[in-house]
Amino acid sequence: MILPENTAADRTFQVDLRGLVDLLSHHLYSSPRVYLRELLQNAVDALTARHALEPAAPADAFGVRLYADGTVVRVEDDGVGLTEADVHTFLATIGRSSKRAEKIAEQRGDFIGQFGIGLLSCFLVADEIHVLSRSARTPDAPAVEWRGRGDGSYTVRVLPATARPRPGTTVTLTPRTDAGAWTRPEQVHALARHFGSLLRHPVTFDDGTGAASVNPEPAPWARTYPTPGARSRALAAYGEEVFGFKPLDTIELDLPAVGLKGIACVLPETVPAGRSHGHRVHVKGMLLSEQAEEILPEWAFFVRCVIDAESLRPTASRESLYEDDTLAAVRDALAERLRAWIARAAASDPDLLARFLQAHHLAVKSLAVHDDEILRMLLPWLPFETTDGHTTLDEFARTHRTVLVTSSVEEFRQVAAIASAAGLGVVNGGYTYDRELVHRLPEIRSEVTVADLDPATLTAHLDPVDRETELAAAAYLAQARDALAVFDCDVALRTFHPASAPALLVDSREARHERTRSRLAREQEGGLWGDILGALRQEAPRAQLILNQLNPLVRTAVAIDEPELARTSAEALYGQAALLSRRPLRPAESSLINRSFLDLLAHALRKDS
Repeated sequence: MILPENTAADRTFQVDLRGLVDLLSHHLYSSPRVYLRELLQNAVDALTARHALEPAAPADAFGVRLYADGTVVRVEDDGVGLTEADVHTFLATIGRSSKRAEKIAEQRGDFIGQFGIGLLSCFLVADEIHVLSRSARTPDAPAVEWRGRGDGSYTVRVLPATARPRPGTTVTLTPRTDAGAWTRPEQVHALARHFGSLLRHPVTFDDGTGAASVNPEPAPWARTYPTPGARSRALAAYGEEVFGFKPLDTIELDLPAVGLKGIACVLPETVPAGRSHGHRVHVKGMLLSEQAEEILPEWAFFVRCVIDAESLRPTASRESLYEDDTLAAVRDALAERLRAWIARAAASDPDLLARFLQAHHLAVKSLAVHDDEILRMLLPWLPFETTDGHTTLDEFARTHRTVLVTSSVEEFRQVAAIASAAGLGVVNGGYTYDRELVHRLPEIRSEVTVADLDPATLTAHLDPVDRETELAAAAYLAQARDALAVFDCDVALRTFHPASAPALLVDSREARHERTRSRLAREQEGGLWGDILGALRQEAPRAQLILNQLNPLVRTAVAIDEPELARTSAEALYGQAALLSRRPLRPAESSLINRSFLDLLAHALRKDS
């Protein structure tokens, strides 16, 4: 045939089946074990179609039977079966799904699989797939045999109906030697239980010694129980069996609009920051994923869920969920169920609420930041670090009508002892969410005032020393200021409690950063970087080392008349105050602490000698 000029001939893609299977195994499926899930899935979809064809048939009239003896793996179903035309259309055409035929795609909610490539997963463990099927749509339909091989070739034969007396499909695999780990009888049974324990159709497994049910009971939430207490205990026992921990409580999940049922198990212990727990998601009974994080919002890391849904869409690998509007709506609805559980616990079970908050206060804090209802309900009961110890805001507000909150953990540790002795109520606002939440306390307790801790507020509670004491210490203070000038630190003498605290270092992270910018600007004057830093420069706030005249060590130090020893003692007091603040030390501060310790030790040894 001679084509007209400028006319292109249509051609058909050539598919390298081995390359495609390798692609599936490395990039689509997480493990070769999915071959059994795909076989089960195809069988269950075939049963669904058979029930649609024969709606009067009992629910357990049709089932799935698995067989494995170490030499073959066989999956047999009583489903709708295939005709010869179906075999040519659907088994020999990669990417086409029989569930798109006859407008079945419009009823896709009745089927688990949707992508028509599941049978290829069998090539992950076998070089040949044997399919024997007989259609239930025609009473006298013949049996059809299809053999597909890993090299991309296949054969089709039409056999007498007696080759398969009943409608349905049998898929037989002869495993490769390197696939023994996935096709041993005990492994096939375990995989069948893993993927199919909640399937609604009867599934049995036989290893040659007798058949056993894979899914003998319906899902625990689908069973009936004599009492609500018995139901709660059964759901908790199921959660413990699945997840390996005894739940603090179980929350039933039921969203009829999407056919979702299941349970959320509240973890009994604190979840470490950054650790995420996936959830077990079944679609129409078939296990889809054990690590589906997308089913709940991020703040709900205090629960692990087992759910079975009708209307959620799996991705092509059928190992996770497709992110769409339905999933987003389900996530919001499940989040609302968790909020409702917290509300019930707060209203009717204070003991459960206390145990829950003890373990998961961080999760509740993250929720309260964005949820006004949870904020009003639980903020007074959440624990915070305060100058009265770890306590709830409700208890703290009874003692302190004015609540001061620090901006960092470091700042709180600097002032906690002195503020407590001065009767100030200070909350550590340096942890995630804490400062923001404390500032919202007046929304719930209108009689309470909340303010950020200002250094002036604290220093106002430090009493000045009398004039004679100040004058007597003037020489020492001058030498101390000179010794600590390298740290942009002023030195003052006050009296405050507790008397056991020799010094207080008042210095914030922001102040240190501003001093660093100022120093760099001075060093870089005249250059572009210096101009940038100069534009940012503000009046650099100085740190303050406040010495406590009530402390015996300080009273001894300010009386020192030996200049070098005075400088060394001032450096040692600064180093001790910096250590008590528990902030990271700068290299110069670490060097100062070491040097002052050795100098004081040397002085003591010379004195003793």
